Amino acid sequence: MSMIHVNTKVNGDEAEFLCDPRETLLDVLRDQLNLTGSKEGCGTGDCGACSVTLDGRLVCSCLVLAVEAEGHEIGTVEGIAEGETLHPLQQKFIEYAALQCGICTPGILVAAKSLLEKNPDPTESEVRYWLAGNLCRCTGYDKIIRAVMDTAKDMREAS
Repeated sequence: MSMIHVNTKVNGDEAEFLCDPRETLLDVLRDQLNLTGSKEGCGTGDCGACSVTLDGRLVCSCLVLAVEAEGHEIGTVEGIAEGETLHPLQQKFIEYAALQCGICTPGILVAAKSLLEKNPDPTESEVRYWLAGNLCRCTGYDKIIRAVMDTAKDMREAS
């Protein structure tokens, strides 16, 4: 099978790679672009550990073919921080101890950031609904929800 050349943007930077037409975006991100934050939890789009944004839309990168990234912009957990400065969500996850093993955390951070960009004033129910596609076996969800809600409040007050 012939390889396909793909030009895309990842976390705001131009990126290009060669991939097999059957290769997933998750595999390319991890294996070729060395962006290992996104994790493969299930490989079927059920757990959310591999969540990234594709042109601002939240997707499971295990369900997206890498060739579909051609001409599009990908956002991963590695692109959330501003250089050495943590994003407010990352800081709140630390403050609230809203992570344990770390498998789900990158996907949850990407999903939560996506929510706050679309809805900077979510209710608790909206946060729970938005993050329902991200499974976590370690934390329960209370600390995660509180961290997202507190981040939203702080970001609203700062603007």
